[in-house]
Amino acid sequence: MSILRRFRASGPRIRPELDDAELGRVRRQLSGPGIPGQGGIQIDQIERLLREAGTDWDRRAHRLSVLAEAAAPSGLARSWRMRRANDADPLVFEGWVELVRGRHAGRMEDARATAEHCYRAAEIAPDDPTPWVVLLGILRLIRAESRDMFAVWHEVTARDPWNREAHFQMLRYLSPEERGSRSSQLDFVETVRAAVPSDAPAVGVELAALVDEYARTTAQGGVEALLVRRQWASARATRVLGAALADWPRTGHLRHAAALADLNLLAFALVQAGRVRESTRTFELIGETVTPWPWTIEGEDPLRPFGYWQAKALA
Repeated sequence: MSILRRFRASGPRIRPELDDAELGRVRRQLSGPGIPGQGGIQIDQIERLLREAGTDWDRRAHRLSVLAEAAAPSGLARSWRMRRANDADPLVFEGWVELVRGRHAGRMEDARATAEHCYRAAEIAPDDPTPWVVLLGILRLIRAESRDMFAVWHEVTARDPWNREAHFQMLRYLSPEERGSRSSQLDFVETVRAAVPSDAPAVGVELAALVDEYARTTAQGGVEALLVRRQWASARATRVLGAALADWPRTGHLRHAAALADLNLLAFALVQAGRVRESTRTFELIGETVTPWPWTIEGEDPLRPFGYWQAKALA
């Protein structure tokens, strides 16, 4: 490796896999230029990753979401389903790939067919919440009725009560920008907050709602946007940040697959609240792994604000 290449590789970077190094290696293989005959090897690698995750539903969902994003431009998902027609994982994976494509396009090509893959996978693997998680994403994208969303939501949480992906899907579905309102979103957050353990994968939902509210106000412009940082001085924000600061930066406290994403969320919120000095330990734990959201709220390049504030915090 040249000195120049090594220099470019240092510093904060976007890593969809977060701290899952093995996932990152397979993701890079899927994202690279296609090589004839490589599909079988790639499928084997995906199967191995999911097999290693076992019934750690949180880890499996994280790995599937990252791999689906990487495989979306190719026909790998369909090839895997054709190869393992009676297995749940290929059905779920193709469903997630179609969901990724739908998000990018703003619409599902064939939502009914994709949903059928999820239902079939759920029949094959009845204990696995992941088919229902993908179905929740599909219903959200097509702006389904709330009764349908909550029916699927109950299927997920019956199998995995603190599924992070499902909680974040519901949080955004219930937002004013989608099928809900500020009050319905707040009701959901309060329900979660009352019961969620401090180290559960869904622990970041309330802070995510605050950041969403900050982004919403910022995007609106006008006088409210100029005064938006006052939001972080509210009693609610102070309580949420205080609770997160008390637990999240403790070494080993957050063990779920997207822990680094939640720490990025906390660092961003602390910066916006003017509590940069209190963010030092959080930035130390994050290291060089940056998540685009919420740093893109500050502009198109998330690395710029992240790098600036991390340097301030660690100075």
